[in-house]
Amino acid sequence: MKKKSLSWIKETVETVVIALVLAFLIRSFIVETFWIPSGSMEPTLMVGDRIMAYKIFYGINKVKRGDIIIFKFPLDPKKDFVKRVIGLPGDTIEIRKKEVYVNKKRLIEPYAVHSDNWDTGFPRDEYGPVKVPPDSLFVLGDNRDSSEDSRYWGYVPKENIIGKAFLIYWPPWRIRILKTPLIKMVESEASLIFL
Repeated sequence: MKKKSLSWIKETVETVVIALVLAFLIRSFIVETFWIPSGSMEPTLMVGDRIMAYKIFYGINKVKRGDIIIFKFPLDPKKDFVKRVIGLPGDTIEIRKKEVYVNKKRLIEPYAVHSDNWDTGFPRDEYGPVKVPPDSLFVLGDNRDSSEDSRYWGYVPKENIIGKAFLIYWPPWRIRILKTPLIKMVESEASLIFL
């Protein structure tokens, strides 16, 4: 009886240790969960949503315009932020009357919302043009009039990227996969004049 009891304890301890090691490895290198504390990404991500982000093999070379990424806030790396990638390394970004232009082409952004009609000027509604530095990203919140993002604090360096958000898993009625939208760009009137 004592041998069975010791064997059971040993197996239980081994199972718990293996589970903890696997959980640590998965969280550190493969997938991590995050909680959304603010409305800067509404309506895509709501306050209180819990999301999953994959980390493995996701870095600056894999980032696409339109990805929702998790990153360490450049001004306080202890904080994690979530925003949408708008500018890739080398892109020229400009915002005119709340419209975003990348390399002189206007982005068509069905995910972006504006909560007011007035133009507050720089930096919220009028910005740039600025060139995104190498190994950096320009990010914006979907809730454009209520988001502190690259317009206010600059670029996200590649070493701050944690991963790409791919799933809302809580609350249950909001469960869905977060897909990167097909980003369309159209020639702006200003760029057509200079052609």
